[in-house]
Amino acid sequence: MSNDKYMSPLSERYASKEMQYIFSPDMKFRTWRKLWVALAETERELGLNITKEQIEELRAFQEDINYDVAKEREALVRHDVMAHVYAYGEQCPKAKGIIHLGATSCYVGDNTDLIVMTEALRLVKKKLVNVMAELSKFAMEYCGLPTLAFTHFQPAQPTTVGKRAALWLMELKLDYDDLNYLIDSMQLLGSKGTTGTQASFLELFDGDHDRIKKLDQRIAEKMGFTGCYPVSGQTYSRKIDLRVLNVLSGIAASAHKFSNDIRLLQHLKEIEEPFEKNQIGSSAMAYKRNPMRSERIASLANYVMIDALNPAITTSTQWFERTLDDSANKRISIPEAFLAVDGILDLYMNVVDGLVVYPKVIERRLMQELPFMATENIMMDAVKAGGDRQELHEKIRTLSMEAGRNVKERGLENNLLELIAADPAFNMTLDELKKSMEPSRYTGRAKEQTEEFLRDVIQPILDENKELLGLKADIKV
Repeated sequence: MSNDKYMSPLSERYASKEMQYIFSPDMKFRTWRKLWVALAETERELGLNITKEQIEELRAFQEDINYDVAKEREALVRHDVMAHVYAYGEQCPKAKGIIHLGATSCYVGDNTDLIVMTEALRLVKKKLVNVMAELSKFAMEYCGLPTLAFTHFQPAQPTTVGKRAALWLMELKLDYDDLNYLIDSMQLLGSKGTTGTQASFLELFDGDHDRIKKLDQRIAEKMGFTGCYPVSGQTYSRKIDLRVLNVLSGIAASAHKFSNDIRLLQHLKEIEEPFEKNQIGSSAMAYKRNPMRSERIASLANYVMIDALNPAITTSTQWFERTLDDSANKRISIPEAFLAVDGILDLYMNVVDGLVVYPKVIERRLMQELPFMATENIMMDAVKAGGDRQELHEKIRTLSMEAGRNVKERGLENNLLELIAADPAFNMTLDELKKSMEPSRYTGRAKEQTEEFLRDVIQPILDENKELLGLKADIKV
């Protein structure tokens, strides 16, 4: 590794080798050659004067890229596509004259971008499904464990640990739906020519419109797509890039929300992200167990959500059939969004797989607040025993304020039950009141909602994608 030049942290610290390869020069240039072979092969099938021998020659060198020749040529002509056409032609003298026939640079450039993004989306889907699988296991394991819920980060009616996990999972399910729709709708640019009119191909095929339409369709099928976008300028619409990054931004937002909740829960000492035996939490405070994985998720997610502005600005400012002010931006914003989301999902998977739950801490905090939440049930029981609802409501309000002051101002335990038991208006003993403190009485349908959601919504997704499951995340640093 070189230490005398900038290295992207996305490559060095966060993204997987698989995602890095998808956006590598080797993937790009190998795809260019596949596209050139598909073009020549299809042009031959549709009647152009291209021989089988020329196609075989192109195939023979499709994977054997002479990078040194291409690099030397690009330094001379300042055009990457023409440099690689030249390099390919050097290896294929018989086919040299028909490489890139009728095409513009965008035939390989833009089609490759679409192919690469689609491949990257599939890897994102694989990782997302595995995160959902891990989160589903966690939600099921703790679907019935009561915990204090919060609204405005203030104590609210109890829920369960599993139900809270189901909330995280629901957001990922929405991301999964968006991702699936996007992957299914991805198409190629095809061979549209300099302004998208296919004029050069109309000339090549002597004005035969049907053969030109077949050219696009067959190239798409050879490259694994159902078809091509029906109209375009020289480039595919940059709106596609915006759609892609919007979906990635949605995944980042869901992961960020999860990471925030974990950080708050770790502060409360209820749930912790994994902490390795030799891991150091702080250079100064040796006792610390900082939630660095969750913090990293949040940090990368912030980047992705802001990065989605790039294609929004790019697509809105494209002029007519094309301009080139998108190119430098695309080279950075698209790959980096994917590399960052790849890192986010690896971290998400790692955190969920190693979450540590502390039921005793959860129970203690819940029981400190439960008397306040049980007051409505207590009041109803007292009314059934002959009490006056309005009088009891006022008494509970007054006693609750007193118990609250004891906790906040005097640092005492919550003694609301003792105060109620001492008031003859309620006609209830302390033992009777304590029986009403069973937490599961106050979690509503949290457990059942979670079980039904996992069974009816999540499990079918996992069953449908069972060939993708079994992935384990390997995080660095």
